[in-house]
Amino acid sequence: MTASRTAAARSAWHDVPRHQVRRFAEIAMAEAPALAEHIMSEIRREYPHLPVVLDDSGDPMALVGIRRAIEVFVQHVAHADYSAGRPTVPPGVFQEFGRGEGLHGRSLDSLQAIYRLGVRLAWRCFADIGQRVDIPPPAMYELVDAGYEYLDGLVDQSVRGYAEAAARQAGELLRLQRRLMELLFTEQHRGDPTDALAERAARIGWPLPGRVAVGVLLRPAREAVAPAVGQGVLLDMEYEQPRMVIPEPDAAGRPELLHRALAGWSGAIGPPVAVADAAKSLRWAEAALRLMERGLLPAGEVLHCTEHTEALVLLQPEELIDDLALRCLAPLTHCGPTHGRRLAETLLAWLETRGGAPEVAARLGVHPQTVRYRLRQIRELWGDEIDDPDRRFELELVLRAQRLRGTLGDPRLG
Repeated sequence: MTASRTAAARSAWHDVPRHQVRRFAEIAMAEAPALAEHIMSEIRREYPHLPVVLDDSGDPMALVGIRRAIEVFVQHVAHADYSAGRPTVPPGVFQEFGRGEGLHGRSLDSLQAIYRLGVRLAWRCFADIGQRVDIPPPAMYELVDAGYEYLDGLVDQSVRGYAEAAARQAGELLRLQRRLMELLFTEQHRGDPTDALAERAARIGWPLPGRVAVGVLLRPAREAVAPAVGQGVLLDMEYEQPRMVIPEPDAAGRPELLHRALAGWSGAIGPPVAVADAAKSLRWAEAALRLMERGLLPAGEVLHCTEHTEALVLLQPEELIDDLALRCLAPLTHCGPTHGRRLAETLLAWLETRGGAPEVAARLGVHPQTVRYRLRQIRELWGDEIDDPDRRFELELVLRAQRLRGTLGDPRLG
């Protein structure tokens, strides 16, 4: 390092005779209690609504913190020059100040204004002491800079405490939200479910809605950031498949907001139900998700169960549908796969249209004469049973389920 650079970095405070520095520190330390009282009094005058918190000894915590901050700063004046950096900020008290602001839902703006007021008052006192012991102006200017650096350290401590409080509150809010969601998803509530739900909802400031829909999501990636589903929607990302409770799902703007927020996600949203029946909506959402994973419902999006009612109703009771298919479609057993499928398509079209050969032909895109031929075969295979309303209902039920599965006409698969 060159001599000029060394000179430029030299501290003005370093040039003050040590006996003057010691005298300055002795006076400042002796006046620290009175200075702290004065600063506290001015803070109380400027901010009369500021709460007074006492420490274990019964002294105001703020007064203790101010006095300690002054003493640490003065000790740095007595033992170090300012080329060595700012003094170490006393931990604990100023973190607690920030923590208190966070826990009470206030910002740090007023706290920082209070700190600046304290620094201004302290500087006036130090400036007076500096004049009394003939501290040169350059050194006092340097002291001002050091004071504001010290202020930055106090703010840093408070920000840390504020962040800790915010994290603690967020964690507590998530815990309470999860407990509410667990109660919502429990079918058998103890006591009056509405009262229990209202109590837990009130603890997190969640207005109890009249109706809800429950969604189950599939993560696009393991570390996916939670979607911004909007205020009022309860979202629990701790599940392997995240769950959400949507209040008043049909409210104006809600569907559009969710559509935007869930872009890139997939999953299912159950039907709207009374809030006490949220478990039912969850059950349907989970059922839809299972069908998505099997490729029986569209994947790659968040679908609404109310738009896929037929699939959810017909594809859920697989064993029952399979058994019904074996009985209802037994006449197709001896038909070849291709012919059996064509007869099944024609039968289903006839059952759905309740029309004659022209209507069925138009639906299938074949010639009416072809339809007449197939209908004669169908009547030969099923006989008079084809005219029984209950049998026709069973046949349509089975064939619709097979169409959804892509197995139309196979008597072995429902």
